[in-house]
Amino acid sequence: MERKQADYGNLDERYMIQGERYQGQQYSHIYYTRLHHMRTLLHALVPSRKPHLPVTTVLGLEEGKDCVLVGTLFKHMKLKPSILDEYSKERSAIPLVKPHNFMHPDDNLILEDESGRVALAGAIPPAVYVTGVVVALHGKETSAGNFLVEDVLEAGLPPQTVLPSINEDKYVVFVSGLSVGSSTFNPLQFQLLIDHITGHLGDENEQTIASNIVRVVVAGNSVHIAPRYLNGQTVAAKDQPRIAEPIKELDIMLTQLVTSLPVDIMPGCNDPANFSLPQQPLHRCLFAGASTYNTFSSCPNPHQFELDNVKFLGTSGQNIDDLYKYSDAKDMLEFMERTLTWRHLAPTAPNSLGCYPYTDKDPFLVETCPHVYFVGNQDRYETRLLKGSEKQQVRLISIPRFCDTGIAVMLNLRNLECSTLSFSTSFDS
Repeated sequence: MERKQADYGNLDERYMIQGERYQGQQYSHIYYTRLHHMRTLLHALVPSRKPHLPVTTVLGLEEGKDCVLVGTLFKHMKLKPSILDEYSKERSAIPLVKPHNFMHPDDNLILEDESGRVALAGAIPPAVYVTGVVVALHGKETSAGNFLVEDVLEAGLPPQTVLPSINEDKYVVFVSGLSVGSSTFNPLQFQLLIDHITGHLGDENEQTIASNIVRVVVAGNSVHIAPRYLNGQTVAAKDQPRIAEPIKELDIMLTQLVTSLPVDIMPGCNDPANFSLPQQPLHRCLFAGASTYNTFSSCPNPHQFELDNVKFLGTSGQNIDDLYKYSDAKDMLEFMERTLTWRHLAPTAPNSLGCYPYTDKDPFLVETCPHVYFVGNQDRYETRLLKGSEKQQVRLISIPRFCDTGIAVMLNLRNLECSTLSFSTSFDS
């Protein structure tokens, strides 16, 4: 059977750190750039959403007078870990608690612009927002010096290109959290996935579906290297092959895939790549076999591309995991939805999520709305079709860790419908 093809366009240029030189710059530049860009967008919304209200700065507030303020939110959190606390508590009898979520009922929000900062009260729930989000607020200054919020204006979903009309089924497979080399990795399970995608499993009907798969995206945390080798000490000669083993095993398996169809691989927080976002592509020398094929693409995290003019945007999960630590939502898809309506992929960077100290841009700003937005390394599979006020439609996909669930996600380019590929090697009922 002949495999279908799709036109691929890589849109990762904004996430590549090229020609940037670190000269000891601080992170204030990235916040200034973010505020400057978002302020222009929010100012344009005010006349239609809040006509007759003046837009002012923190310094220009007048007590009791209704106005609109545009600025960056700062969330004061009682439980947020601090390196100073860790240092002092090393010497105390009280153990340092490491909760998964640092929310507390006493958390409060502050709005900041170039002129100053003001504490917020009223109709703005601290549980929803995080440090780094730029918003416009309608309200007035109180006698106590706070800003009493009556309404929050968010930028909303960015403009979107029209979804192209595709008349045949073409599938993209997403998989993440392979964790080759970990105790939970099951080589047979991954081999079943490879055999299914390459058309070596199932009857003629299964093989027909497999021949419609046009691309595989591996969304981070592909290998697991034992932490004892990553403690900053020199690795003994006898242990060096053990570090390379998971990468070699991954390369052997990816080579089977790239001989059959194009594969994009993104780095994750456990992979041998730089820690801070945007993570640069995994070096091709790690994949001695797979990198010899032109169907193999090593991509950054975040990753942006298009297939037959369907726009994709995705991360390996760090941005959403960080939002989970510092805010509250009913599910991971709601966090994903917020990053799009705030028009920022990683609002908590650089406050609690590591990122490169850019001086003249913020690459995480979402300027055009994708048709598909995916996030890897989540606890479970979830999906939803998000609809915007200007007829935008975005397929949100939360990709589960394959090593824990045995689940990969398959998306149909024709109608953006999602399904799962689930593989089990257990004989339990």
